[in-house]
Amino acid sequence: MGQALTDFNMLAAGDKVMVCLSGGKDSYTLLDMLLSFQRHAPLDFEVIAVNLDQKQPGFPEHVLPEYLSAVDVPFKILEEDTYSVVQRLTPPGKTTCPICSRLRRGILYAYAREIGATKIALGHHLDDVVETLFLNMFYGGRMKAMPAKLQSDDGDNVVIRPLYYCREKLIAQWSAYAAHPIIPCNLCGSQENLQRQVIKDMLREWDRSQPGRVENIARSLAHVVPSHLADTNLFDFAGLGLAPQSAVRRIDVVDLSAQKLKDQSASA
Repeated sequence: MGQALTDFNMLAAGDKVMVCLSGGKDSYTLLDMLLSFQRHAPLDFEVIAVNLDQKQPGFPEHVLPEYLSAVDVPFKILEEDTYSVVQRLTPPGKTTCPICSRLRRGILYAYAREIGATKIALGHHLDDVVETLFLNMFYGGRMKAMPAKLQSDDGDNVVIRPLYYCREKLIAQWSAYAAHPIIPCNLCGSQENLQRQVIKDMLREWDRSQPGRVENIARSLAHVVPSHLADTNLFDFAGLGLAPQSAVRRIDVVDLSAQKLKDQSASA
């Protein structure tokens, strides 16, 4: 995580970092690591944990306030009934994720502006990045993953993903060791045959049969060669051609060869 913070210049002195806490292993681990950096890094920044209570049925409202109070971190629980909205707008048989994520993002972005947060920290990790790459390739026809640092479209928020280099299995090990009180997502976690789950299964098989492949794929995102792809907006394929100097050199060679032949004929 320290390497990701450095590589992408995620934190600056005086930052107010809003950590989005869902109650899952990733966001718990993110909060733990940022609090550790806050204590030990030579950089002064503020951390506030924020959870969005979306009023999902059976959501244990007491868990996060009790945990956050115990670890002594400032926090805010936002209450918005997005669950009803998602259920109303999602067609039968379709995944709830697109509508849910847009609503959640809008609420969190607005609160970040309200409290003057300079950074919004999300718990996405290396597996999420690679999964998103393949989701976009397989189902969207785009070579697009998930950035480590992003400015929102309106320019008012900067999103950071400090766990960008971390494998999910290591996060799971840490979360189990720390005995985080995990809250399952009853809204989408129970949906079967999600496209992302198909990709997760593929990566899991690669980890078993081809160790290191997922890490190599993630590493390739930082070593892009536009001239060896096909995006004409990234590389000027249309403008490729032999440089004028090359043409001049070819003419010179032809002229010299012709002169040499002429000289040989004269000598004969």
